[in-house]
Amino acid sequence: MKLILASVIATGVLAGCADREIILPGDRLGVREILQDGSGADAASPNTTVAATVPAAVNNAAWPQSHVSPSVRTTNAALSGNLTPVWATSIGEGDKRRARIITDPVVADGRIFTIDSAGRVSATSTSGSALWSYSIVPVRDDASQALAGGLAVDNGRLYVTSGFGTLTALDAATGREIWTQRLEATATGAPTVFGGLVYVVAGDSTAWAIEAEDGRVRWQSDGLGDIGNVAGAAPPAVNDSHVVFSFGSGAVQGAFRQGGLRLWSADIVGARRGFAIALVDDITGYPVIDGSTVYAGNHSGRVVALNVNSGERLWTAQHGALDPVWPAGNSVYVVSDLNELVRLDATDGSRIWAVDLPGYEPVRRPQRRRDSAFVNHGPIMAGGRLIVASSDGFIRAFDPASGDLVSQTEIRGGATTRPVVANGTLYVVSTAGVLHAFR
Repeated sequence: MKLILASVIATGVLAGCADREIILPGDRLGVREILQDGSGADAASPNTTVAATVPAAVNNAAWPQSHVSPSVRTTNAALSGNLTPVWATSIGEGDKRRARIITDPVVADGRIFTIDSAGRVSATSTSGSALWSYSIVPVRDDASQALAGGLAVDNGRLYVTSGFGTLTALDAATGREIWTQRLEATATGAPTVFGGLVYVVAGDSTAWAIEAEDGRVRWQSDGLGDIGNVAGAAPPAVNDSHVVFSFGSGAVQGAFRQGGLRLWSADIVGARRGFAIALVDDITGYPVIDGSTVYAGNHSGRVVALNVNSGERLWTAQHGALDPVWPAGNSVYVVSDLNELVRLDATDGSRIWAVDLPGYEPVRRPQRRRDSAFVNHGPIMAGGRLIVASSDGFIRAFDPASGDLVSQTEIRGGATTRPVVANGTLYVVSTAGVLHAFR
């Protein structure tokens, strides 16, 4: 019996050796390129130089809030073409393994406001002198238990959100606490202040409108949460009549800003198949209102343009957005999910050009897997150029028409926040917890 079995096996092996592998004819294509949802043609198209509509530079005195709302956005802030360091000062604790600086600075009335990784709010003069500080960490809690939030300045008050679930109003001149409202969930996104109301998203699932005067709740609206979120929720975008919120589920909602009546809801869906980042569907390209259009993007491969009144989708671009877009004239600029600075046509969302930004951090051993990437913050437009601050240690300026690199300025330690510009000075916070001023 054993001899028969051995004979059968040997015959099978010989037969297998006799069969030749069939080589199918045709081109060999990478799996990732095939899975690009039909966007491969756009991604592979050559860069073109198209005249860019760049507004005249404005010497703005303040940068009081996130640029998502038109009333506080300076589309092209005045800034020198050759940046040089003016001063640098510590704001407290820098980035750590379990604590990061996620708060962009804001500027108003001759003061720069920041939050370090330990939840300490600081006010610094435009000459670099420390003015006051305030801790947003509750007495019975530890700073490591939650991330800091965001900042907005309006009418002499500084509004501060926190991962401890609070919205606090401080006197901008002294740091004195005026009131605190508990939001029943984390609040790591920046607030937006307009028309006597403070708008904020808590826990990536609840939108709040709070009276700026005394902290009382005017109204709230529920959205859908999601577990695949990034640190820092999107600040609401506000115009004269509407407020636009985004939630961790990838939903964007428009409502009347006074009473909170919901007008429309839109989901930003779709992702780059074949990429692990596509599992995170959070809105990292915060909604930005420009005229009658809202621009928003997710972490996994989509930027959309919506009508602010109806939520109707105007176009979809197959690029993700790691930061809010910057609309300017006939173009929309964005740092994409592939670590590229991309220029899109504001009319139809088609790509005009894309240039590489710092990507994965280098590894010492070639066989080691790359697991850390540089972060690119921006873009903003200042001095007629697009400015991107990166954690690799440089602030880069690009030509808006062609995407060509115009200049780069070193920032020791690398940037950990978006740059802001006021009175011809650029401010940015480094990973070491140092506020840098360039002019």
